[in-house]
Amino acid sequence: MTDITRAIAAATSVAASLDLPADNALVLHSSNRLALRLTPCDVLARVAPVGQEDAHLEVELAQRLAQVGCPTGLLEPRVDPRVYSRDGFTVTLWSYYEPVAPHTAPLDYAKALERLHAGMRKVDVPSPRFTDRIAQAQDVVADPELSPELDGTDRVFLSSRLASLRRTVEDRGAVEQLLHGEPHPGNLLNTEHGPLFIDLETCCRGPVEFDLAHVTEAVCEHYPNLDRGLLDECRQLVLAMVAAWRWELGDRLPGGRRFGEELLRSLRDGPPWPTLDTVTRRLDGP
Repeated sequence: MTDITRAIAAATSVAASLDLPADNALVLHSSNRLALRLTPCDVLARVAPVGQEDAHLEVELAQRLAQVGCPTGLLEPRVDPRVYSRDGFTVTLWSYYEPVAPHTAPLDYAKALERLHAGMRKVDVPSPRFTDRIAQAQDVVADPELSPELDGTDRVFLSSRLASLRRTVEDRGAVEQLLHGEPHPGNLLNTEHGPLFIDLETCCRGPVEFDLAHVTEAVCEHYPNLDRGLLDECRQLVLAMVAAWRWELGDRLPGGRRFGEELLRSLRDGPPWPTLDTVTRRLDGP
């Protein structure tokens, strides 16, 4: 059985043990974690190999953020809010939201992110700092066994940029708070309840500009009181970090290697620094 088949079997088994009928599983997303829509119970299951997830932090955060009214996806209310283990996988169960539109208007996006950040300032939970995520990217780049297809020149270049950008952003001494970590459009659902952020496993502490570096320029234009200089530096940092993930052995993002090459090219080309969506549009072409 493939890993995905085993993961689906683990999720459906957990659901069935909780009296949630799960005769079918539709794969919604497959990367470091598998996102499944289970039917007919209509539950969203997130599945990851044991040891490769932050599911316990995500479940705790989801409960705390819901209590303060943050615009986030909710855990499945028919079962206990916890992490389930089965056959070497962790499984968490969430409410499934049917998207009402493919895109969220920039103003609505910015307001939802501002509400998320405001609610996160009310929540005090142990969480990693954004520099921990940078260190993870640096580890991937530094170890040829973790990134075997990254050539020597690109390895030296990317390692240098990650280190220098980390120092630059830290030296700003900006106010830090709890962040989503990756609030890009893939982690925002446009639902009948309004825009809802999902995938809280990347939450970390840092300046809000680190979160804004993951969204479009149109969204940033509606977010108040941004430090534009810091945002520019965080955009470079995010380009470098995402490039590192795309060269990691086992990366499952469709077209990920081509995306990684384009991110390196963008870093070498210099300012103006593109947003992630701009890089994606370049690859899609006319």
